[in-house]
Amino acid sequence: MQTVPTTREAASPSVPTFARAPVFVIAALTALAHLGFAIAGRGYWLDEVLMLAVGRHHLDWGSADQPPVVPLLAAAADAIAPGSMVALRVPAILATAAAVVVAALLARELGGDRRAQLITAGAQATAAWLSFSGHWLTPYALEPLQWLLIAWLLARWTNRRDDRLLLVLGVVVGIAIETKFQVLGLCAVLVLAVAVVGPRELFRRPALWAGAVVAALVAAPTMIWQAVHGWPQLGMATVAADEAQYLYGGRPGVAVLLVVIAGFPGTVLAVYGLVRFLRGPDLRPYRFLGVSALVLYVVFVVTEGRFYYLAGMLGVLIAAGAVGLQRRREARGAPRRVWPWFGIGIVVAAAALWVSGPSADPATPERFTQQAAEAYRSLPPEQREHTAVVGGSYIYASYLDAYSDEVGLPEAYSGNRSYGYFPPPSEDKDTVLYLGEQPESLRPWFSDVRPVGEPGANLSLATGRTAPWSVISEQWRTLTVS
Repeated sequence: MQTVPTTREAASPSVPTFARAPVFVIAALTALAHLGFAIAGRGYWLDEVLMLAVGRHHLDWGSADQPPVVPLLAAAADAIAPGSMVALRVPAILATAAAVVVAALLARELGGDRRAQLITAGAQATAAWLSFSGHWLTPYALEPLQWLLIAWLLARWTNRRDDRLLLVLGVVVGIAIETKFQVLGLCAVLVLAVAVVGPRELFRRPALWAGAVVAALVAAPTMIWQAVHGWPQLGMATVAADEAQYLYGGRPGVAVLLVVIAGFPGTVLAVYGLVRFLRGPDLRPYRFLGVSALVLYVVFVVTEGRFYYLAGMLGVLIAAGAVGLQRRREARGAPRRVWPWFGIGIVVAAAALWVSGPSADPATPERFTQQAAEAYRSLPPEQREHTAVVGGSYIYASYLDAYSDEVGLPEAYSGNRSYGYFPPPSEDKDTVLYLGEQPESLRPWFSDVRPVGEPGANLSLATGRTAPWSVISEQWRTLTVS
């Protein structure tokens, strides 16, 4: 008598063996490469130094443009090994290496054999943007791992219909929201894609909605912080679009960079993977992932988002592309030679790693922080006691805070980005030592603003405060970097 398969059995095709050893070797080599550059690096990356400054002095449930997970990691690393740049970067390096493993696991869920898993792992490891930024502790260094985990959990649920995965998904989404808000867009698009192309059965699972509640509870603290402070994150979308014009050349530049940051062969595999998601019958159950990637790409181009916003989905497309090559190989009976591609990919990745060093050159921030410290120490003791150190932008303020212990500066203030939402100086601070290009911005609130320090040091001293700090802090707040 023939047995009719149950729903769970029908939805659980055999999954290839995981190529554990070689995939972990690729991940380990990736971690070692990034660790080497973390050890060799002498300076902080500009977004990394903000995370350190927030973690040291302003740890809260949120800030204007970043949720709290990465500043919390920075604070923990700084507490364990104060001032250690390597310790600071370990979480990012581990996340970058783990993304290699999860990308390979996703290829396996899509039906990829050992060869397809290795191709996926190699392409993920040599992605140009991740090679450039994967050793800096920033939200966008952790985001690819989180997005890949979301895609893998959904693909695994599609294969197994194990509802426990949906509860884990809720935890991952909640942590991802506490890391970077773009995941909210991913979730919205995934819901839309599943509603259009399936599997719609997902919506009938109580565990999905329980997972959504878990995600909401995990994310609640930072969302409450945003609500209390007037949702400054929404204003960052306009800022990102304005900056895209001169940083990337507007929409055309964003459109190209969103894809080519996958490097080579990542870009080739990602484009092919999108085609396979949309047209390949074997990937039909997972089509919602390809549709989501395509919709997000269009959204990020139209809204002129940051070029790295799609980095988390590129590994998903790469996995589909590697499985597509496997299907061609199976149909034609002869393997396609793809390994030479990785020669180019490794060169591109190595170049991106190499360029990341000069990009975090400490010479300039060390110079201006030292000059600020000298100007601060030159003040009469009584005046110094009542002087606040202010950065003209969050970049200046972050570097001042990062090097404050080394050069003997107090906590820095600014009206820019996250700093604009931190508490202002105390009312006994009636003088400002300003570091930045626009000291005239202080004139509405100080009777005298004059340059100090060495010529070209961009240092000014503002005296004669004419308004309370509560008023000044409200009016100097801006998300735009001058």
